[in-house]
Amino acid sequence: MKRSTNKIKLSFDRLLSKSLLEQFAILGIVLVVVFLLSWLFLHLSGCRWEDFCNQRHLPEWLLPLYLLIDTNALNNLYTHDGVHGWALIVSSIIYVIGLFIFNGMIISVLTNALERRVEKHREGHIHYLRSGHHVIMGYDDMVPSIISNIFKDESAYVLLLSSMHPAELREKLLKSFSRKQMDHLIINYGHRTSVDTYKNLHLESAEQIFIVGSLSRPAHDAINVECIDRICRYLKQLSATARPRRITCVFKDLDTYAAFKTSEIFGQVRELGMEFIPYNSHTGWAKQLFIKRKYRGFDNSGSPEQTYDYPAVYGEKGITPDDKKYVHLVFVGTTNLAVAVAMEAAHLLHFPNADKARTRITFIDINADKEKDEFTTRNRHFFEVQPYSYLDLSDDTIPRRTQIVRPTNLPASEINFLDVEFEFIKGNVFSRRVQDEISRWASLHGKEQQLSIFLALADQRQNFVMGMNMPDEVYDNEVPIFIRQDRSDNFVTNLRAADHREVPEKMNYSTVTDEGSLKQTKRQARYANIYPFGMNASAYSEDEQSLQRAKLINYLYATMPSANKFQEIFALDAMPEDKLWAEADKEWRKLSVANKWSNLYNAYTMQIKLASLRAMRGRPHDDRSLDTSPLEDNETETMARIEHNRWNVEKLLMGFRKPRSNEDKYAHSDYADELANNKLLFIHHDIRPFDELDDIQELDKELSRYIPWIMKMTEK
Repeated sequence: MKRSTNKIKLSFDRLLSKSLLEQFAILGIVLVVVFLLSWLFLHLSGCRWEDFCNQRHLPEWLLPLYLLIDTNALNNLYTHDGVHGWALIVSSIIYVIGLFIFNGMIISVLTNALERRVEKHREGHIHYLRSGHHVIMGYDDMVPSIISNIFKDESAYVLLLSSMHPAELREKLLKSFSRKQMDHLIINYGHRTSVDTYKNLHLESAEQIFIVGSLSRPAHDAINVECIDRICRYLKQLSATARPRRITCVFKDLDTYAAFKTSEIFGQVRELGMEFIPYNSHTGWAKQLFIKRKYRGFDNSGSPEQTYDYPAVYGEKGITPDDKKYVHLVFVGTTNLAVAVAMEAAHLLHFPNADKARTRITFIDINADKEKDEFTTRNRHFFEVQPYSYLDLSDDTIPRRTQIVRPTNLPASEINFLDVEFEFIKGNVFSRRVQDEISRWASLHGKEQQLSIFLALADQRQNFVMGMNMPDEVYDNEVPIFIRQDRSDNFVTNLRAADHREVPEKMNYSTVTDEGSLKQTKRQARYANIYPFGMNASAYSEDEQSLQRAKLINYLYATMPSANKFQEIFALDAMPEDKLWAEADKEWRKLSVANKWSNLYNAYTMQIKLASLRAMRGRPHDDRSLDTSPLEDNETETMARIEHNRWNVEKLLMGFRKPRSNEDKYAHSDYADELANNKLLFIHHDIRPFDELDDIQELDKELSRYIPWIMKMTEK
C-alpha cells in the first residue's frame, strides 16, 4: 500500500512541476469540487436559502459561488432577516473555504507561475525563435568567433544549444558581447544528439546550423558525426520543404577533417538541398594568417570592426618571376596547430619564381626524428615525388643534412618537381646550435629568403618566452614572429602596440663603417613584428568571398561550350547577375565534396596570385587598381604555371598519387581513356610538371585569363 501511495504522490508532484497550464487545470478542478461541496452543504443545512435567492432574484446555483468569492457575503447574510442557525454556520464554512481558495491559492499559483516562468527562462527551457535564426549546437571557446561572424548582420538572431548551465554560459559570453548583442542571443539547455530537442529548435526553418560540441571532450568528432546523421533523419521525416541553407560541422582531429574533404560520407546533406562544410579551427587559423591576413580581438564593446592586420609572409613587395628569394616558414613545435597551418601553407603559397626557389616549410622539434616519420607517412604520396630534408642539431656531432624521399618505383626523372619542400630539424629551440641556425636565416631575410617564424608549442607561456628571446638578428631584420596564444591576444597585441606608441615611426640605426664614416638605416622597435595567433575565441572566420569565387570557377568549367574554352566574357556580362549566381549555385550543389574543395583552394589563392601580379606590374602590394584589368600573354602563362603547381600539391595532399609507368596515359596513349578513369581510384595522370601536360595547359591558361572577371564579380 505504501508503494502505491508513493506512486500517487510522485504522479501528483510531477503534474504540479509541469507547465502553467497543468497548474491552472488542477486549480480549476479544485474550484469545481469546492463549488459542488458548497452547494451540497447548503442543501443539507435545512435552511431556506432558496427564499433568499428568490428575494434577491439570484439563480440558486449562484449563491454557493457567491459565498465562495465575495468577502462581503456573510455581512449581507447577517443583515438579511431570516438568515440564522444552520444557514449562518454553513455559509461561514463556505466563506472560509472560499477565502483560502481565492485569496490564497490563486495568488500563490499566479506568483509561482511567474517565478517558474523566470526560472525556465534562466534555465534555457523556453523556446522563442521559429524561423530565420542561426543555430549553434554545443559550446567551446571558438563559439564567440562564430557568433561574431553571424552578428555582422545586426538583425540576426542566434540560438545557442548547450548542456552547460545557461547562467554560466551567459557570463562567459558577456565578456565578448555587449548587452545589446546579447538581446539577439537565445540560450537553450539541451544536448545536440537529442532528437526530441530538434522540434523545439525549429531546425527545419533555421538559416544555418553550426555543430560545435566541446573540443575538450573525448569522442568529440564521433558525437558530431552522430549529430549530423540524426539531424538528417529528422529533416527527412518532415513534409516541409524548408531546409537550413548550410550545416557547418567542427572537427577536432585533422585526419577526420581531411576525410570529410574528400569523401561523400554525408551525401544525404546534399540530397536534402543543404551544403555541408567541415571545419577545423587550426586550418581556419591558417586562412586568417595567409588569405584574410586579419584576426578579430574581443572585448565587450560590441564593435564589429575591432580587427588587426597580419603581415604577408611573402613580403610586402610580393614575388616576381625573376625573384631569387624563397618564402620560408619556420614552425617551432609539431603540434596539431603547427601541422595544420603548415599543410594549408603548402596548399596556398605558390609563386611565379618556382623554377628558381621553392617555398620551404621547416619544423623544429626535439622529437623531429619521430615526428617526420608520422608526417611523411600521413602524406605519403606527396613525399613519393618530393624529397624532404632532415638535420640533427640535438648533440655536438657534426650536423649533416640529408635529403630523403619515400620508397617508390618512380624513376628519378619523375620526382622533385613540386614548388614546395619540407625540412625537419631535430633540436631544442633554446640550444645554441638551433639559435645559430635561426640567426643565419634571419640575416638572409629580405635578401635570399622571406622568413616568418611560428612559435606553436602547446604551452603558450613557453611560446611567449621564445618570442621575447629570439636572436638579435630576428628583431634587427624585422622578421615576423607569430606567437601562439590559446586564450587571449591581449598580451602580445598590447606589447606590440606599446612599442609602436613609444616609437611611432622607424628609428635611425647608426653604425660606423671601416672607413670611419657614419652609416644610418631605419629600424623598427624591438617587438614591432610580433603577432598573436591560435586564440580559441577567434578560431572561426567565415570567408563568403572565397566561396563565391569558388562557385564562379566551377561555373566556368561546368558551362564550357567547347574543350578548354570558357564562355566569352561579354556573354557572361550580358547575363542578369541574379540569374548567373542562381546557375552557379545550382552547379555548385551538383559537385562532389573533393571537387568543391579543389575549387575552394583555387579561390583561396586568388589573393596571393594577385599579389604576384601586382609585383610583376610594378604596383604597390595594396594597389587594387589593376586587379580587374586583362592579363598580358606572359602574365597568363605565369599564372597558369602557378595554378598547376598549386593543383599538384593539392591533389597529393588530398590523397591522390602520381601514376606509375604502367598507369600513365601519356606513356600509353592507345589506352589513354581507360587509364584516365583511374582518377576514381585517386590516381591522377596530370600530377606532373606543367611542361609535360597536354591540352590541360590551355585550360589552366583559360582560367588565368578569367581572374579579372572573377575578381570583378566578387568585389565588395
